[in-house]
Amino acid sequence: MTYWDRYLQPTTVDEALRVLAQAPGESCVIAGGTDLLLDLQQGRQAPVHALVDVTGIPELREIREEDGAVFVGAAATHSRIVEHPLLIRHAPCLVEACSLIGGPQVRNVATLGGNVSHGLPAADGTIALLALGAQAVVAEAGGRRTVPLESLFIAPGRTTLSGRTAILVGLRFPERGAHEGSAFHRTMRPQGVAIAILNMALWLRLDETGTIDEARLAAGPGGPTPRRSRRAEAQLCGQAANGVVIEGVLEALAEDVQLRTSAHRATAEYRYHLLGVLLRRIVPRALASVAGALPAIDEEPGESVEVG
Repeated sequence: MTYWDRYLQPTTVDEALRVLAQAPGESCVIAGGTDLLLDLQQGRQAPVHALVDVTGIPELREIREEDGAVFVGAAATHSRIVEHPLLIRHAPCLVEACSLIGGPQVRNVATLGGNVSHGLPAADGTIALLALGAQAVVAEAGGRRTVPLESLFIAPGRTTLSGRTAILVGLRFPERGAHEGSAFHRTMRPQGVAIAILNMALWLRLDETGTIDEARLAAGPGGPTPRRSRRAEAQLCGQAANGVVIEGVLEALAEDVQLRTSAHRATAEYRYHLLGVLLRRIVPRALASVAGALPAIDEEPGESVEVG
């Protein structure tokens, strides 16, 4: 069976938009293809007239600093993200998330843009980007726009990037400040299937007194689309870093998420149990990553997570 008729390799974003629009039949953007090719082979994606390979566009492979922010091109591979000094410094949770995606062969070709564009609610890279407060840079025929990452997601596996009129150029998030840290953690099936039963990413900032004054928290799959838990974030804010009371945060997080039973992953009941397990692990790790050494962290489950 033929899954596509033409394989096109534009070298600029404008050329990619043009060939997408001019293809006489259905067309799709492809980068690493680790998800899309399986979708074509297994019938989740109908055969297309053209695949438009964007990995030859230099801008989409860039990782750079710009105006107090970090830009990661949509075609940057997970293996490159894991090894990049800029991301190790500014985005620990993204580096951790990308290091867990697939195996080495998958990470060598799979891209961050593909992780985002598939719109899956448990996508590791996407969950980490939400915690970093990322924005998406999207190119269209009329120009470019920068939008909150969360606004891209419509339904499971569906984003505003679907169709032939837009291309994800990259992701942009603020550089890490002196009192900021982030972490990522997940639980996955033990049989070697690298899919998350539940994952979680947390970014936080401390004020000069050691109090959490801002937090961003995301768990996946926390609902039909990737999203942040703003109730839990509000519960974290105002707490002292050396004695975070977890129970209130956990209650708020459980109210925010919509966990379901999956035949391939876990029951809803087990996932709700894991919320507390991951939260008690990720809060100390995010605190430990804050610039400026903090004392040793006690990670034992309990009413609070204490530093010192």
